[in-house]
Amino acid sequence: MLNITKNEENNALTLSLEGRLDTVTAPQLEEEIATSIEGVTLLVLDFEKLEYISSAGLRVLLSAQKKMKNQGEMKVVRVNETINEVFEMTGFADILTIE
Repeated sequence: MLNITKNEENNALTLSLEGRLDTVTAPQLEEEIATSIEGVTLLVLDFEKLEYISSAGLRVLLSAQKKMKNQGEMKVVRVNETINEVFEMTGFADILTIE
């Protein structure tokens, strides 16, 4: 299960994720990003409460990163140790802006 909390302020959109980002829930995040990023110059993904990410979740992040490159920037914030290990092992730590 994945809960997404959305907070828009000026041209910034923060999506706070809680739960698991996997094959089942990745389309939910993909849809949320697709319908919400028009006019957004900063997309912040808050992973404080994200417990797990699969390759399907990583694909959604890569897709979002590509979209945001054309209109601004994307940051991933408050990443826990488990998710950070996945980013390190997959090379995503070098691709994403992680704070």
